[in-house]
Amino acid sequence: MDLIKKTNIDFVTKRNIFFITSLVATVVGLIICFLPGMIDLGIDFTGGTQISVSFMNKSASADQVRNAVGNIGFTGAEIKSFGKDGDYLIRINQTGSSSAVSANIVSGLQKAFPKDNVVLLGADNVDPKVSNELAYDSALSLSIATIIILIYVAFRFQLAYGVSAVVALAHDVLMAFVISVLFNKLGWLNLELSINSLAAYLTILGYSINDKVVVFDRIRENREKHKGMSLSELVNLSLNETLSRTLITGVSVLAALLVLVFLGGDVLEGFAFTMFVGIVVGTYSSIYIASSFLIWYTDRVKHKNVGTVAQQKV
Repeated sequence: MDLIKKTNIDFVTKRNIFFITSLVATVVGLIICFLPGMIDLGIDFTGGTQISVSFMNKSASADQVRNAVGNIGFTGAEIKSFGKDGDYLIRINQTGSSSAVSANIVSGLQKAFPKDNVVLLGADNVDPKVSNELAYDSALSLSIATIIILIYVAFRFQLAYGVSAVVALAHDVLMAFVISVLFNKLGWLNLELSINSLAAYLTILGYSINDKVVVFDRIRENREKHKGMSLSELVNLSLNETLSRTLITGVSVLAALLVLVFLGGDVLEGFAFTMFVGIVVGTYSSIYIASSFLIWYTDRVKHKNVGTVAQQKV
């Protein structure tokens, strides 16, 4: 089924504007994200104990909870509100039995706020050694996935296609990371960097490369059908021919993710939102980043080869 029929949109002419804009946005976004205090690492990567509690009467503010936790004996605790009013995440550097620590904190909070009812929602405990291993394994898994994708696309098509796909995928993951960090810092959503975030980034890689392979496949088919057509024209034709499929697939996935963002609860909220951003950015990059880089890279290699041949003749 074609959602949009017989489109003839010129995606190629202004490709440099989109590519440069995306490059600048990515670089500036990363610079902002790596300013001190911008990235909130989850307990998976920092180690310690994280406890979630709910004040049923909503009588305590974040500062009051922080002071109360400090009086219990856990100074320097990180307090963050989440979910509905009265729900707080309490993160401390101390490790040990999460049940004992959580019982101690809940008991202390109940004494500090006797007119409220403090309910323990959950408790997690990660040893610092384990958190370091998780951070290393996370970086390694993203690197291996990217290398495998490069090899796969280069083998299935050509090296130029593989490099273009990796550039576009890097753009997708980095932009999803930047937007998630900014939303988290603004307090709009709880999007700290955790194992769930890593799962979202890996899923973005898988979805996005599938979208790009569809476009690359159509370019290869059209190259056989239209042998006299330039690469820019082939790319433009292929993008228009796959536009309907791209929109139908993207909108369907985004609709499902929106349900998870609003109804999936705090556990799935970060994953779903990161995925949502990744799908939007990935669809954009399939049209303007991967194809733009493919044209630029191919022209650059062609001109380099022409220059080499000319030098050899001289």
